[in-house]
Amino acid sequence: MTPAAKAQWQIHLCVLLWGFTAILGKLITLPALPLVWWRMLLVTATLALLPRVWRGLRAMSPRLLLAYSGIGLLVALHWLTFYGAIKLSNASVGATCIALGTPMTALLEPWLAGRRFSWRDVLLGIAVLPGVALVVGGVPGDMHLGIAVGALSALFVAIFGSLNKRFVERGEPLAITALELGAGTLLLTMLSPLMPLLFPAFSGTLFAIPDAHDMGFLLALALACTLLPFALSLVALRHMSAFAAQLAVNLEPVYAIVLAIVLLGEQHELSTQFYLGVAIILGAVLVYPMFGARRRIAHPEVLATAENKGVAE
Repeated sequence: MTPAAKAQWQIHLCVLLWGFTAILGKLITLPALPLVWWRMLLVTATLALLPRVWRGLRAMSPRLLLAYSGIGLLVALHWLTFYGAIKLSNASVGATCIALGTPMTALLEPWLAGRRFSWRDVLLGIAVLPGVALVVGGVPGDMHLGIAVGALSALFVAIFGSLNKRFVERGEPLAITALELGAGTLLLTMLSPLMPLLFPAFSGTLFAIPDAHDMGFLLALALACTLLPFALSLVALRHMSAFAAQLAVNLEPVYAIVLAIVLLGEQHELSTQFYLGVAIILGAVLVYPMFGARRRIAHPEVLATAENKGVAE
């Protein structure tokens, strides 16, 4: 098997594992806040055991440490709203909403990253609107709040992904991930006393040890669905173009929705109209890279910190 072919298998395995994040978010009984806090804490603690991470942190300038810490706060809000959306609706809705991160990034990046404005990006944003309308109309009314929270999560992805490209220099990806998730863990710890007032549906006890059921799924979420695919993807990206990689990672919502149907039976909760809207959104997202320039792979740290992952500048 050639290195390029092996890389394709590796990246699709990563996408499959990332697809399980929405499923695990539904299976874990913890509210969104303790779920995300434990996920970030477990990943950060594991990375803190690696000397490579500490060497990478020592090599960063104070400005770079501050920049990545700030981005980590946005990462925490992204994960909090992503899992909040799943708790308020279901895994399929959460995965569909996170696919909106691609058109949001396309529209916001020229403003946040100083990139040249592109009508292609505007057309992508317009193309997904009918799909969004169908998705909203194709779910029960009690899931509409979940859609709104999921769209907010996608917005956080677009913001911190674009800021990565504007303000942050290249660094050691594992060190960057540890710093971002460590800063996010601290933010959630500080927000915990306020969460019952700000958003009671997300709140929960942070420091109580989860039961065996939830801890098993949390370990799978942190290690098998975060760190393992992150490390594997860094290997795969050495042997494939950003175009090919982005096409693969854009399939993540597809994997998540199929898994939700197979494992959770969510098709019984959703209408044909919902899936038609999903097809329009994902069709636009998958076609989008085909009309762009073949760019280099950049900011691989985003693969560990966002449920919607961009690998190209």
